[in-house]
Amino acid sequence: MHINVSTNPSPGSCHSLVFPVAGTKHLQALTTGFPQLFSDVAAYLTEDFKGDFHEIHQFYGAEIRIFLVGVGERPKFGDLLKAFRGFGIKCKHKMGQSLAVQLQLLPDTQTDLSAWVEAAVNGLLLSTYQLGKFKSDAPDIHPLRDSHGRLELIIAPGSEDRAQHAIQKASAFADTQLEIFDLVNAPANHITPQSLALWAQKSGSAHGYKVAVLDQATLTREGLHALLAVSQGSAVPPALIVMEYKGNNTQGPVHALVGKGVTFDTGGLSIKPSANMHLMKSDMGGAAAVLGTLEVAAKLQLPIHLIGIIPTTENCVDAHAFKPGDVIGSYSGKSIEVIDTDAEGRLILADGIAYALKNFNPDVLIDLATLTGSAVRTFGYHAAALFSNNEDLAAQLNASGEQTGERVWQLPLWDVYKEDIKSDIADVKNFSGKPVAGAISAAKFLEFFTDNHPAWAHLDIAGVAFSETDYSPQKSASGFGIRLLVTYLQEMSGQQKTT
Repeated sequence: MHINVSTNPSPGSCHSLVFPVAGTKHLQALTTGFPQLFSDVAAYLTEDFKGDFHEIHQFYGAEIRIFLVGVGERPKFGDLLKAFRGFGIKCKHKMGQSLAVQLQLLPDTQTDLSAWVEAAVNGLLLSTYQLGKFKSDAPDIHPLRDSHGRLELIIAPGSEDRAQHAIQKASAFADTQLEIFDLVNAPANHITPQSLALWAQKSGSAHGYKVAVLDQATLTREGLHALLAVSQGSAVPPALIVMEYKGNNTQGPVHALVGKGVTFDTGGLSIKPSANMHLMKSDMGGAAAVLGTLEVAAKLQLPIHLIGIIPTTENCVDAHAFKPGDVIGSYSGKSIEVIDTDAEGRLILADGIAYALKNFNPDVLIDLATLTGSAVRTFGYHAAALFSNNEDLAAQLNASGEQTGERVWQLPLWDVYKEDIKSDIADVKNFSGKPVAGAISAAKFLEFFTDNHPAWAHLDIAGVAFSETDYSPQKSASGFGIRLLVTYLQEMSGQQKTT
């Protein structure tokens, strides 16, 4: 798809023209500002269309389709992106191969032109995603993905450079996000720990960051016993993916991201119910977010020092599988009593966290995981559970979440919850055995392996990494975490954000 900006488009240059509309006042301004398009229909539009979020209205001008896309009265970047993405999905059979988005008369909000351009491009590119990778019949190509597809952003004169920068940023995000969708949506017989490692190696080679992969023999020699224990029941060997990006003029704190990479989770001997087990191909959503964040940070050449750690394995069942009641070791040297083999994600994260601390000594440590059903029952599919021992870090992540639409909400880490993970025979146990506070006790378990690090955050993304989306009537990958973390890292690096 070709994307360009224009300040004075020629008549008939596109098949469809899109006006994002932020409420009724903005609609009135648009009908007044573009009388050649709206004069004959203005009275009807103000009755039939309010510019509410996700509202879409279509009518026809002289040889052109005109779409009004509601974004709500005071849209943030995340609202804009979702509105454009939703439009691109719902109206893909109507828009034609050339689309123009009119951004010359924006509403009076705190969201600037760069954010509108970035949201439009990112949202429309994401709307071209198609799930049917394994169908024998090729799916219909989205008109914007056709070889003749063209997107034009119509802006006020004098803003061309800002708009071009926003287009480049949006395209960098979208290309990575679309690949991450494929990683998370693909079945486990196509995506293994080795697949994730290969993806990281190709990305590092293409975008200039280091990638090392620790295989099973190395993991054994290094003593990542918790990761190895989880992998015992699988014919597919585990791996630890270690990535390091160091931008130019790097200053400020070193950040380490640790992502859970369970490419399929049966629950082990504490086996999951069969009804939704097929969805457990998505249990590497935390790893996918870390992979995507490293790649986008490198693409945007952020002036940061960023570490990515991904412990990755399957959790399967055979005669060698680890068992409830086992006491296993860990990279940190601490012993763990296994109460539930379906609480495996926190086990491999314990080794990933300890590895990051010992080998990189980061200033900030953040882990992400599709960890607990408790987080889903608490927040549904709208926010991740956030835990942190550092209120400044929690506030920064929350602010980035609100801005990008990838929301987080903080839950407590009170020491009273330590009682849930006390073990009589080991240093700690991996599951409380209680039907309450599941996400909190999981976070307390991870905290046990942070060695009192002063700036740690844990994101339980179980409800948002693989959820209800526009792309499918069933659950599918959302890419949650990539934009949240990149926006946070941009803020920490001192770069001016466009979102």
